[in-house]
Amino acid sequence: MNGSTKTMGGLTVGTLVLATAYSVALESNGWVWFGWVVLAMATVSMVATSHSV
Repeated sequence: MNGSTKTMGGLTVGTLVLATAYSVALESNGWVWFGWVVLAMATVSMVATSHSV
């Protein structure tokens, strides 16, 4: 994995932690989880693309 893919993975994991903390502290918000899923899908596509090159 290159540097940008590792950064994106770290951002995705960090955002997962924040989304979970937000849901526990306040209330679950569908938009927060939708945003995280979009970010996770972008990360997966970056990982798949970096491995195929």
